[in-house]
Amino acid sequence: MSEIQYFTREGLEKLKKEVQQLKTEERTRITQAIAEARDKGDLSENAEYDAAKEAQGHLEARIMQLDSLLANARLIDTSQIDTSKVSVLCRVKVKNHNVGKEASYQLVSEKEANLKENKISIKSAIGAGLLGKSVGDVVEIQVPAGIVKLEILEIGL
Repeated sequence: MSEIQYFTREGLEKLKKEVQQLKTEERTRITQAIAEARDKGDLSENAEYDAAKEAQGHLEARIMQLDSLLANARLIDTSQIDTSKVSVLCRVKVKNHNVGKEASYQLVSEKEANLKENKISIKSAIGAGLLGKSVGDVVEIQVPAGIVKLEILEIGL
């Protein structure tokens, strides 16, 4: 059995849309490519057919992976989150004492992490280092570039 993954409503909807798109549009596109390649004759020396069949295999594997992820997905009830300590889904404002700058992050599951949206995984070094901490705590976290010293300024949703 796969590991339980926690999602925001937005993240879960995005995952469902991706699965739906793969099952409808992508399957149809690959089925058409296979049919076109098959119409070209001898399948034993048909590179287009081989490529289309390989693409179909990759697509079906991805669909199975996402279906498994959805089967083990759990939606997080934000009304049950205690914001006195950093936990999954919390937005955390920190001050980086190494560079003197502030940053805000939302802690999310690995599958929803996206640095461009300031969403970091709870399993990342920084995410794991912040979990369970409170406003005012200063934590030192080992990251690939060295040790970063962060002070928690705010916690919210």
